[in-house]
Amino acid sequence: MYTIEGKTGKWELVIGLEVHCEILSKSKVFSGASAAFGGEQNTQVSFIDAGFPGMLPKVNEYCIEQCVKTGMGLNAQINKYSRFDRKNYFYADLPQGYQISQLYHPIVGEGFIEVTTADGTRKIGVERLHLEQDAGKSIHDMHPSKTLIDLNRSGVGLMEIVSKPDMHSPEEAGEYLRQLRAIVRALGTCDGNMDEGSMRCDVNISVRPVGETSLRARAEVKNVNSVRFVMHAIQVEAERQIEIYENGGTIRQETRLYDSENGETRPMRTKENANDYRYFPDPDLLPVVLTDEYIENIRKNLPELPEVKKKRYIEQLGLPEYDAGILTADNDTSAYFETAAKGHDAKKVANWVMGDLFAYLNKECLPITKSPVSAENLGALVGLIEDNTISGKIAKDVFVFMIETGKTPAEIVEEKGLKQTTDTGAIEAIIDEVLAANPDKVAEIKAGKDKLKGWFVGQIMKASQGKVNPAMANELLNKKLQG
Repeated sequence: MYTIEGKTGKWELVIGLEVHCEILSKSKVFSGASAAFGGEQNTQVSFIDAGFPGMLPKVNEYCIEQCVKTGMGLNAQINKYSRFDRKNYFYADLPQGYQISQLYHPIVGEGFIEVTTADGTRKIGVERLHLEQDAGKSIHDMHPSKTLIDLNRSGVGLMEIVSKPDMHSPEEAGEYLRQLRAIVRALGTCDGNMDEGSMRCDVNISVRPVGETSLRARAEVKNVNSVRFVMHAIQVEAERQIEIYENGGTIRQETRLYDSENGETRPMRTKENANDYRYFPDPDLLPVVLTDEYIENIRKNLPELPEVKKKRYIEQLGLPEYDAGILTADNDTSAYFETAAKGHDAKKVANWVMGDLFAYLNKECLPITKSPVSAENLGALVGLIEDNTISGKIAKDVFVFMIETGKTPAEIVEEKGLKQTTDTGAIEAIIDEVLAANPDKVAEIKAGKDKLKGWFVGQIMKASQGKVNPAMANELLNKKLQG
């Protein structure tokens, strides 16, 4: 159990997450305007999104389908009846003066996400998923004294996924977020790009002494945009609350902002309650009524979910749990891996994907879909190692040439004469040269210093420029030393 040691004893964390996922859809949830990311400011705005009077919203059926899919991925109850409500508040980037949301009758009910940390595997409860519209964006850094408004995002469909207060450590919260992101990406319902704001997290945190069962006042840290920042915000906010309690103070329910540069949370406003928003049913929108047939048709066409795929990688491909978790984190990575692994040792391919390939992609800030080394070519490279055409050391050099030229590994090996030497006579000649150059170390081996054999194999590989098969070199070296 994760706890924080205070001056008065140990404290337990109680954490709940509200995650806003922008729905992958060509158009917005209540209008036909484009929902694409990155357009020129205020060029993707309909009269409905801009809050013009007399404009009637119409629900985007595809957004409903995306919510149902996500609910299934969350192992959740799909509600056949749901209804839209108006959430009234006044921000400059909310032109209607209210947000269309779902308070009383959400489209998705209770579910769970399974997470695995060092403390084991647990089910984290999902309270609900409701469909709502996003607000616009206030821009504070384009004018010295004015805030500018971009309404391109106004009306984009949002799934708000609310967890139960079931998490008790930064690690659990981080893993919950990773699993949720993997689920929506696998389903194609949200791209999960937290850096672009299409997945944003509000973190609810409270603390209590270990052994206490009641919930204390919580603070909500708004709009945290990375898994790492969520974990750090939880830690610093929990420490802040513990310090206040231990100094005789009280925590008030409030909304705070996370300052990543200074590693702290700062007060934003007193936390509102539902009645502060004066919710009432939206008079312009009919309830959403789903049939059993509609729900089952969506369920039948669901893609393989990350947890199912992970289990398959472990049981059928023999991958360790860690590798399987990394490779199933998103569809593009798993698709690349499966293509590369066809006909090859899955673990060897996984090592190359998670090692050399990821290192290069991370350095160049490239997604795997932009890899200069295709999945087929990476698999072919592993194949050349498996059939002893090249050694693992030479393969590292071939990989670099593949990045630079885009050529197949077979072409590079042929052009540069990198084929591994398997000729016994040639290898023995190299071994003889190395032994002759190091008579003192030969004597030490014969005196029982067997560890020097590894050094000799290294010298043989060096003398052959890595072209000798290491297993054959080791075998022939032992015969020479015993002779």
